[in-house]
Amino acid sequence: MTATHADATATLVTGRPAERRRRPRRSLVGSIVWHVFCLALLLLLLYPVAWLVGSSFKPGTEILTNATPFPHEFTIENYQIAVQGVAGLSLWQLLGNSLTISVLTVVGNVLSCALAAYAFARLRFRFRSVLFAFMISTIMLPMHVVLIPQFIIFNEMGMVGTFLPLVLPKFLATEAFFVFLMVQFIRGIPRDLDEAALIDGAGPYRTFWSIILPLMRPALITTTIFSFIWSWDDFFPQLIYLNDPKNFTLQLGLRLFVDQTSASAFGPMFAMSVLAILPVVIFFAVFQRYLVDGVATSGLKG
Repeated sequence: MTATHADATATLVTGRPAERRRRPRRSLVGSIVWHVFCLALLLLLLYPVAWLVGSSFKPGTEILTNATPFPHEFTIENYQIAVQGVAGLSLWQLLGNSLTISVLTVVGNVLSCALAAYAFARLRFRFRSVLFAFMISTIMLPMHVVLIPQFIIFNEMGMVGTFLPLVLPKFLATEAFFVFLMVQFIRGIPRDLDEAALIDGAGPYRTFWSIILPLMRPALITTTIFSFIWSWDDFFPQLIYLNDPKNFTLQLGLRLFVDQTSASAFGPMFAMSVLAILPVVIFFAVFQRYLVDGVATSGLKG
């Protein structure tokens, strides 16, 4: 009787039935369960990374016998060997080659994709819709389908063994994903700005460099981040086109720890793997805010 009276009083005071007031308690329990599930999933996903970092501090005899991320015997010898390099190639040489390819890839993608996106979004020319649809369809084309024709072309041009097969296509707007991303962003920019620039006597190139390009900053930052990460983590194209050891990257250098001797040096390989991951982690940590802003503002335009 007392509970009923209290519920009735609460209904008169708050204007809501008493059972509605008890819903936050159930939602709180559900929220706790959901967060515990997400935390467990996060730990499961981070376990391989923790095992990699922990194994980089284990002696070679302990790596295959200790399945936990925590080493029984702590050592930094693996990092000392990794810094010295592998197969006559120093860590700094491998790091320099990786940075060269990644930086040139970023520059090529940002410039060429921005120009191509501006043409598709603003200029009027014959077969524009057809060409845009054809470009978008290349996203669904696997890299392995065009690998052999591209290799034959680059081999005939004498570029195999250099950085050019990995970098030159980036200056030709071959990344349809970034072109589409920028097209969507440019379509959200008011055309009144273009018309105002035209009245002031600016042509298409001046309009692009002085008006459109500065406003594309979020899309350009997104392209920069993804281009750097994808290029840094790339392995298969580098394995195909780079046959000169002096041009090897960090990713190809990791393979040398397995191929140079019959007994694989897992400890130094794991140590160099951790060193290879660090630039990407630092790069992502610095530009994480710009990445979220860029994706949010680029993919929802138009």
